[in-house]
Parts: sequence; C-alpha cells; structure tokens
Amino acid sequence: MPQFERPDNDFNNPGSWTDQGGGSTNIYQAIDEATIDDADFVRSPLAPSSSVYVTRLSDAEDPQVSTGHILQNRYAKDAAGGLQIDLVAQLRQGYVSEASQGTLIVSRTFTNITEVFTTDSYTLSAVEADAITNYNDLFIRYSANQV
Repeated sequence: MPQFERPDNDFNNPGSWTDQGGGSTNIYQAIDEATIDDADFVRSPLAPSSSVYVTRLSDAEDPQVSTGHILQNRYAKDAAGGLQIDLVAQLRQGYVSEASQGTLIVSRTFTNITEVFTTDSYTLSAVEADAITNYNDLFIRYSANQV
C-alpha cells in the first residue's frame, strides 16, 4: 500500500522563512497538502544568502522495498527576471541542527529558478532508498541562495 510522508513540523528556521502571508509559525502547514495548492507556500527571505529552512516529515513504516521512493518538490520565485535564485532540497535522516545535519540521503539542486511553479519528482535509486534506516526520522532541508 502506498505511503506518503508530508511536512509535519517546522524543525529549524534560522533563515527566517515565512508562509505566503508572512507568518512564521507552523509554516509547514503551507506545504503539507495532499493535493498541490499554489495559493499557499513557504518562502525564503528576500535576497537569501544560504538561507535554510528544515521541515520534519510525518512518520511512515519501512516499505521493505528499495523501489518506488519519490521525493517531490515544487518551487518558484516571487518575481520574473531580476536576480538569480538557486534552491537546494535535501532529504536527510537524523537531522538535529545545522551543526549536526544527520545523513544526507539525496540532494536536488535547482539553478536559476523562475517565477513559474515547477514540480520536481525524483525517484530515489535503490542505494539512496536503502540508506534510509528510520522512516520516522526524515527531514527536508531547503537552502535558498541569491547568486
């Protein structure tokens, strides 16, 4: 049976990310939906400099298979043209803090993102999926940077 892990906690927000309305509490709720909703989202500060946001993922059972693991991210920047913004999305296990980031499972880099929402669906390799040893200790770490 398919399982889905979605954000369920703002675990670390040293970069002062907010939701679409500028709120800074429980912003994970803007990206935890089962159906994509571009009306709500999280955003980095203006002109980010390696600005980080980490969200914990909900718990799931180990599927006991190395296939079918998909990491999905949807991203855009606020305005067309202008400055280049790059985004890195990392799936990590055992994240504690920026000083203790746990095990990197997979990292996805999106260069010069546009103002059009884009979905990245990445299927983990068997090696990447097998690196997950605790499905109740997964996090997504986002880092935005103005180039």
